[in-house]
Amino acid sequence: MATKILCVDDDSNICELLSMYLTKEGYEVRTAGDGQEGVALFRSYEPDLVLLDIMMPRMDGWEVCKEIRTFSSKPIIMVTAKGETIDKVLGLELGADDFIVKPFDMKEVCARIKAVLRRYAKHDNTDGEAIRFDNIEISEQKYELKIKGKAVDLPPKELELIYFLASNYNRVFTRDQLLDKVWGFDYLGDSRTVDVHIKRLREKLEGASDKWVLKTIWGVGYKFEVLED
Repeated sequence: MATKILCVDDDSNICELLSMYLTKEGYEVRTAGDGQEGVALFRSYEPDLVLLDIMMPRMDGWEVCKEIRTFSSKPIIMVTAKGETIDKVLGLELGADDFIVKPFDMKEVCARIKAVLRRYAKHDNTDGEAIRFDNIEISEQKYELKIKGKAVDLPPKELELIYFLASNYNRVFTRDQLLDKVWGFDYLGDSRTVDVHIKRLREKLEGASDKWVLKTIWGVGYKFEVLED
């Protein structure tokens, strides 16, 4: 069965270009011309990945990304003419998995799609055991985080990041090491991605326990620190 991709962009020429090229690469492609249509089509089409423009009528890409993240963790790649760091950070905070800046090369688009899909599919064959510390349980096999016995929704990459750090508790990792271990050597983003995911994890873990902490080692990186009793 072909991998399904949804392209959401108000530029019909870009939608046509992406559709033609990706179809030739073996993907099944549907397109939407604005944000509202994109959300509706996502629900009915159930794509494996979304290519999402930012500047669109009715609902912009930020709103679409935020809406999709309320009911799905499927990968989202933002395709945009806006390349500033602040836009990338906002996209990551809303749950985007990667960015492509216009004008783009179709070979780059395909490379990023393949890389994101590989990372997303990792949980399908993982056999990692659950990790438990005070008030927290992390299962990579079930892709589940529980705090004080209550399940907490996490995007796949946040789950993989906290699982990796907790599996190697009290050990410091640089941003580049985390990109390599969690995102994989083929990741085409930058180290700011790690900072954004750590920030979002801290918000969800706040107040969970005083016996461990997701700690920043300034000038080096991060670690899951288990505190002495």
